[in-house]
Amino acid sequence: MPQPVAPQLAGLVERLIGAPLPIRLRAWDGSEAGAPDGPVAIVRHRRALRRLLWNPGELGLARAFVAGELDVEGDVAEGLSRFWKLARAQNLGSLRLTTADKLDAAKLAARLGILGPRPKPPASEARLDGRLHTRRRDRAAIAHHYDLSNDFYQFLLDPQMAYSCGYWTQEASAAYGLEDAQRDKLDLICRKLGLKPGMRLLDVGCGWASLLVHAAQHYGVTAVGVTLSAQQRAFGLARVEAAGLADRVEIRLQDYREIPDQPFDAISSIEMGEHVGQDNYPVYAAQLHRLLLPHGRLLLQQMSRGASPWLDTLQDRREEAIRLVGEEQWRVWLLYLAGAALAFEENRMGVHQMLMVRPDADGRSGLPRGRTSTLGRDPELDHSSVNGHGSARVVLAEPTR
Repeated sequence: MPQPVAPQLAGLVERLIGAPLPIRLRAWDGSEAGAPDGPVAIVRHRRALRRLLWNPGELGLARAFVAGELDVEGDVAEGLSRFWKLARAQNLGSLRLTTADKLDAAKLAARLGILGPRPKPPASEARLDGRLHTRRRDRAAIAHHYDLSNDFYQFLLDPQMAYSCGYWTQEASAAYGLEDAQRDKLDLICRKLGLKPGMRLLDVGCGWASLLVHAAQHYGVTAVGVTLSAQQRAFGLARVEAAGLADRVEIRLQDYREIPDQPFDAISSIEMGEHVGQDNYPVYAAQLHRLLLPHGRLLLQQMSRGASPWLDTLQDRREEAIRLVGEEQWRVWLLYLAGAALAFEENRMGVHQMLMVRPDADGRSGLPRGRTSTLGRDPELDHSSVNGHGSARVVLAEPTR
């Protein structure tokens, strides 16, 4: 009679890491082993372990989860948290398998029928070619991610479709929630930029036009937004039209490197840094500098991703999410948001806002010397602002004279 699978797997893993499994393990034959409480990792198919043989570590695990061969019963973020704590406690990052360890793993793999050819990646995995961050490759990457489904993003995000952190100006309550915090974040950005009626604003990576609409409605600016997502642009244009702002807000399907305009009074770029790529930061910075008038302000925000209400929505409304984008994409987002939420909780991710100004030919910034007056006589802006998932730091170019 075959031996139960889960105890064999758990025994091998525990010998290799030198510690008990922090979660419970259930194998395809129904057997279980490991911790008696907490999340349960379910190995639904041998192919999940075959992926790990070909791609050990996070890539193999992620592919197995997205393909549905590996699953989690219970809270995904809690399961990841337990493994992360174990990895730190046992210093698993420096774990090196001995020849005997590898031989034991090979014997178990053969016994369980795990050996075989490399499994194909999940169908939902992006297949990009060419050099990193060429214009063609960036368009393909953005389209793969953001042209998924506007209906899905409406399901996932707040009504303003503000794809980033919130700025919580008071404790969360029935009267003040994520939608309010997103509105206050948009207002914070506009105040930091010093927007006034008649100014021209450029929003690089404008998403679903939440900042463009807010700035035009409440600060009287004319605005241009650029995005590489056709679905984002279509949604934004409809939104602008419905708000009666078509004469003041323009949205283009355009790469930031291709913007030909004369300089703007102010520029925002919210959560674009991840898409630019480290090697392209000098190009990105030079283009934004060129597009900004002297004394104009630039606000950059690195994305705050993984807000727990987003993750709760995916877990609690699974069937609705799957109906919108399919199970593989649901699993991609579940894993992504669970990992991001954990990174925030453990202070491995945060939010930073950088407010800068382009000086004139004489090196003058045009800003008052006092920080409070610089930011519109708003005392709260003289400190680090805090949102629900991290802190925002303001970096301000001070006058040289």
